[in-house]
Parts: sequence; C-alpha cells; structure tokens
Amino acid sequence: MKPLIGISCCRKDFGIFNMPNHAASDTYVRAVCEVVGGVPILMPACGDASDPAVLLDRLDGLILTGSRSNVEPALYGGTPHPPGVWEDHARDSATMPMIRGAVRTGLPLLAICRGLQEVNVALGGSLHQRIQDLPGRLDHSTPIVQSASVRHGKAHWADLRPGGALAEMAGTTRIAVNSLHNQGIDRLAPGLVVEATAPDGTIEAISAPDAPGFVLGVQWHPEYDFREDAVSRRIFARFAEAVRRRIAARAPVAGGPALDCAAD
Repeated sequence: MKPLIGISCCRKDFGIFNMPNHAASDTYVRAVCEVVGGVPILMPACGDASDPAVLLDRLDGLILTGSRSNVEPALYGGTPHPPGVWEDHARDSATMPMIRGAVRTGLPLLAICRGLQEVNVALGGSLHQRIQDLPGRLDHSTPIVQSASVRHGKAHWADLRPGGALAEMAGTTRIAVNSLHNQGIDRLAPGLVVEATAPDGTIEAISAPDAPGFVLGVQWHPEYDFREDAVSRRIFARFAEAVRRRIAARAPVAGGPALDCAAD
C-alpha cells in the first residue's frame, strides 16, 4: 500500500465572494505523487478543532508547506505584526501540536519555508519577522515579477554544514537555492542544529539529529524544481526513505502483537 503523507493547508479566501478555503500548492502534491510515491492527504487548518493524535496515528509522513502568512508572534514572544501582515491562527493552532507530536513519535517530517519556521517555534525557538530589515542581511523576499521562472529561480548560495545530513544528501557543501520569505530563524530551538546558512548568516536549513525520526527543514522551496534539480529531488527521496523505514518499523511481527504507535 502507498504511504499516507499529510500536507499542511493554509486558510485562504478565494473567489469573488472571498469564501474561506483550505489550500496547499499543487507543487507539494506532485512531489508526493512523483517522488515520495505516496497518497497526499491535505490537512485543513482546523485550528483547535484539529485532532493531532488521530493524524499522527494514521499518517506515514508529514510535509509542512510554505505560505504567504507569517507565524503568529505571540507564539514565540515576539512583537505584534504591523497592520496588513498576513497571519493564519487556524494553521498555527493545527500545526504546532502536530510538529511536537511528530518529533516525539518519530513521524518523518519535512518542513519547507514557513514550515521550517513553525518547527523552530513549536520546539521553543523564535523568529525575525523581516530579514531584509536587519543590518547586513540580504533581501530574501519574493521577487515581485510576473515570471515564475524568476520568482522561483536560484537567488543565492547556501553553505551546508560539512558532515551534516543535508551535505550528505547533496554530495557537496554549497548549493544554489531560491528565496521567497520575509521571516527567518532568530533563536534556534533546543534540539535543532543548523544544516545550512545563507551568505548573510541567515539559517537556511535545520535538522534534529537526536529525534527518533527524520526531521529536516529547509527555508527554500525544493518542490518548485524537483523535476530538474537533483538536490531538490533528493530531499524528497530521502524523506521517502524515512517514510518506508517508519512503515517497516510499525509493521506487526509475524505471530506477534501489533505495535501500538498512537500518540499519547
């Protein structure tokens, strides 16, 4: 059977009547179908009505998506966002307990852009709200142009930690990445290690080597170019390997009792 891969959704208003919808980009769905070989399960931003224990018990892997919205500052002791900055309280309320549960139970977790920021906050870290306003930092925000190839194209180098998980995947210690974010990691959460940094020192990737399962977060968007870029594809492939290991570990031993892997 194909693995079930949860994909976090955002709450967005669509259509001429601004009807609330739960949405995730098709790029994540295609990566799950084409590289992970799984069945994508879109997880709505249900806020406090979400049931992370049920999802953790049924999913074989979890992908946290990027988004235009910012993580709510109150979650990490930050100052309130200025007027006009998009927030998504329903998503934050749904993903924070899911992240902590996934890390605790060993559910493979791949966090992308906002997802990386959520992981850091969920585990006790904090964020810069606008990297481009900090002295000496690059402008990491989305280029406001019509061309998707420009918006999603490589924007700067990322230096990978020698001997780290991401460097091992990439087979090198420097790669080119796209850049479409305002927020970034300020204080790194306990248990996380830096896997990559931008030329200006911005944290570009994290992992949790002491966690019982696969945890990787990248600040860029590998789902945009996994068909053309070998490193982007390898990130999803390694996530898929972790998913298969998780399934094998959960499989009942012949003649023995089934494993109880439900979250507490």
